[in-house]
Amino acid sequence: MATISNISIDQGASFATVVYLVDTDGNPMNLTGYEGESELRKSYQSTTSVEFSVDFDPDRTKGIIYVSLEAAKTTGLEFGRYVWDLLLTNSHGTRIRSVEGIATVNPSVTRVSVVERPPVGPEV
Repeated sequence: MATISNISIDQGASFATVVYLVDTDGNPMNLTGYEGESELRKSYQSTTSVEFSVDFDPDRTKGIIYVSLEAAKTTGLEFGRYVWDLLLTNSHGTRIRSVEGIATVNPSVTRVSVVERPPVGPEV
């Protein structure tokens, strides 16, 4: 059974969280040989998703996973309630849903705009 972890994402900002996984004895889970994938969807039935970046601590015996979204991805999200999870696949192909929960996307007030500036240097 997956651990429940509800997260909050600010629209238009970078998002990152750290997941600490432990075994049944409470020791850090050895994640050697595991791959991870994580998605955010508006509902469980949604056909579209946003993929989180999933990175493992270099020492995989620590049970630490970093889950993140770039600001460019959060900018495109509508504010509101979403669902998310983190799936792990071991070297034998066994899939484990380790974390799941509700993601709340908070609306942004500030709008970042790209200002085109003239090139610097001599005119051609």
